[in-house]
Amino acid sequence: MIVLNIDCLLSIFNKLLLTDERRTNKKSLLINKILSQQKSLHKSLHSCLLVNKKWCHLVVPILWKYSFYEYEKCNNSETKKKLFSVILSCLSSSSKQLLFDNGIKLSSMILLKPLLFNYINFCEFPSNEIVNDIIKSVECKHDKRNLFEQEVYKLFISQCKNIKKLHWCTLQPLLSFPGALTCFSQIRSLFIDVKFVNSNDLYEMARFCKNLNVLYIVNYSQNHPAGLISLIDAQRNLKSIILYCNTNVKKNHTELGKALLRKNNTLEYLELGSICLIPPSFLTSFNILKSITIYNCKNIKNEIKEFQQYLNISEFPGLESLNVHGLSCFKELATLIEKTKGNILQVIIDDVKTVENSGMLIKSISNNCPKIKRLFTYIEPKDFIYIKSLLTNCKNLNEIHLNSLNTFYYNDDNIGDELLNILIEFSPKSLNYIKIGEGWKYSIETYKRFFETNCDKNLTIS
Repeated sequence: MIVLNIDCLLSIFNKLLLTDERRTNKKSLLINKILSQQKSLHKSLHSCLLVNKKWCHLVVPILWKYSFYEYEKCNNSETKKKLFSVILSCLSSSSKQLLFDNGIKLSSMILLKPLLFNYINFCEFPSNEIVNDIIKSVECKHDKRNLFEQEVYKLFISQCKNIKKLHWCTLQPLLSFPGALTCFSQIRSLFIDVKFVNSNDLYEMARFCKNLNVLYIVNYSQNHPAGLISLIDAQRNLKSIILYCNTNVKKNHTELGKALLRKNNTLEYLELGSICLIPPSFLTSFNILKSITIYNCKNIKNEIKEFQQYLNISEFPGLESLNVHGLSCFKELATLIEKTKGNILQVIIDDVKTVENSGMLIKSISNNCPKIKRLFTYIEPKDFIYIKSLLTNCKNLNEIHLNSLNTFYYNDDNIGDELLNILIEFSPKSLNYIKIGEGWKYSIETYKRFFETNCDKNLTIS
């Protein structure tokens, strides 16, 4: 009998657990099939535990590495209870005694349970939600909850090695716990809710963590610029930064903008939760961006006008994704798209107040975005004529949302027939999701023909 070596077995076991990532990008109709198939594969991997000791030692780390991923999909309270029981059994004797002395009663099974493996050593770092669920699984008075949470975090920080992702949403002083340097030094993706940290915490994280690819900050305020700037400057290869401010941020932060500019040779993804987070003049320097997402939450006219001016002269030649929310700047976006190199895959324009020059944007996409797959934008009936060239030139278009404003002005009978006829005649085979804005009238014959022609597609007319 041929005995497979360890590398082959590991490859097989990982395949049994993980559904191929490419499958998850297919049509939504396949999702249920994929999930059921994944459950079946997961059970198959569990059965491998019983083959022999060697297989058991290979399979256990894989299962525990993805234990929290499976937990998020699990609806069985008994299964979750068992998972928490094993985790709490991994607490050190001193932690168990500390909890006991403070009236936090762990079950006898947790206190006495002998462990075959150091399971925590195999785990990803838990989210704050999972830690909260662990604490809720044990009888604990409210005034002792902080102590219990502290010991749970200490457990994971002391045992998890070189984690790649961290959601920092707790008041616990994570960086002061034993093992923090080893645990956090190799983080690649860091999410921070700054309601739970201060500037000194961010300075300390900058000392620990220098290899981030993704930095996601929410609830940014004037109290955190120095620490956040230090954290940004410490990174060697920062590719993505997402910044969302709280409602108190009312002016541009020049120093924060300068810190981002110092990463303009690596930064490929920029998402700003408000146009007032950095001076708009800095936009012109992010010339290797592949994706940009902008939200306008403030609606301050002077800031919007200045932002539009700089957007008009910016250049992102390698842009692949363009997302703008709450900002009517179709003309400027059309100009921006004209300066790209034809690699745009997605354009999303949402939550706007006016649709002036929307046809200009459609025309620019048609002429400059042959690879585009997803388009969400607004149009008026006078723009219908541009949809023909869009569908003709963009053969990879998979999803299109054509929204409308001020539809109560369109009293013409069957004004939407022109758009439906264009979609019937010129839609590429790749286009399988169509959503059309409300208010346009259609004749029954055209409406019926449209649905008959696209019976195999996901259609929405709202």
